[in-house]
Amino acid sequence: MSKNTTSMSPDTNSVEAIDGAKDSNLGSKVNSSNFTPIETTPMSAPRNITIDLEVLLNPISILLSAIILSSSLYAGLYQISQSVRTGSTATPNAAAAAATTTTPTPAAAPAATNVSIDTIKKLFDGDYIKFGDANRKALFVEVSDPSCPYCHIAGGKDPELNKSAGSQFILVSDGGQYVAPVTEMKKLVDSGQASFLWVYYPGHGHGEVGTRALYCANDQGKFWQAQDLLMSNAGYNLLNTTIQNDKTKYAQIVDFLKTAVDPSALKNCLDSGKFDSRITSDPKIATSLNTQGTPNFFVNSKSFPGAYSWTDMVQTVTDALK
Repeated sequence: MSKNTTSMSPDTNSVEAIDGAKDSNLGSKVNSSNFTPIETTPMSAPRNITIDLEVLLNPISILLSAIILSSSLYAGLYQISQSVRTGSTATPNAAAAAATTTTPTPAAAPAATNVSIDTIKKLFDGDYIKFGDANRKALFVEVSDPSCPYCHIAGGKDPELNKSAGSQFILVSDGGQYVAPVTEMKKLVDSGQASFLWVYYPGHGHGEVGTRALYCANDQGKFWQAQDLLMSNAGYNLLNTTIQNDKTKYAQIVDFLKTAVDPSALKNCLDSGKFDSRITSDPKIATSLNTQGTPNFFVNSKSFPGAYSWTDMVQTVTDALK
């Protein structure tokens, strides 16, 4: 699944599709009173037929226009329904960010591509942002971009964006049915039942500074605190509108994260370039996991490419924990 939407057509695990709209013109019947009667002459005279084409064509053209418009609308909604889990490449228009974001351009979601459990376990031997080890029964991997809209949706910390992306993404806490998977994963990690690993991939394109900041925060044991802030609506706008990968604006992200991470330590870490290499090394790992967009989740070896609801993953998790 990036607001470059990216975040990434699912099968039985699919999220709720957007309902197709109906155009009332398609169900209407042509009224015979709109037609001009055909005039004929007696049989003994030459037969002339007069047809008022304008009167005939008007209702026909209206009907055809309605059919074309409805077909276009249906096609557009179908595309959206196929892309709700797509690693995003466009920006949903959150109410709080209406002036700085644009409506997403849907793309077909990639099919889930599983990897071996040994591949997942090996990641936990590497130097990544991780919690727990490869010995736990449930291993979670999140391939993400902190600037990606569908990553925000899956994170559950940006309810404004969830609402703007469609009814199927409205959080349960806001009266919807969507359960953000990252929040539920963390609960299992904190309880010691599962392990979690985070990998950066440029699904939206403005997540480089945010990624460096997350690695620096993790260095201080503050990953989740910094992540919660960056995955908020304010964090989305900061990364996509203000910073946009500009290293000269480190001071702004330091200030934004000051309640979560020691500002002086964060500034020194960013200025040192300690984690700059992650901007190129993490995407290589993500690509080896067949990642085509963000977010991309793994529950052990099973892939969930896109902003799946936790309800789509929970059976896989339950089976892993047995």
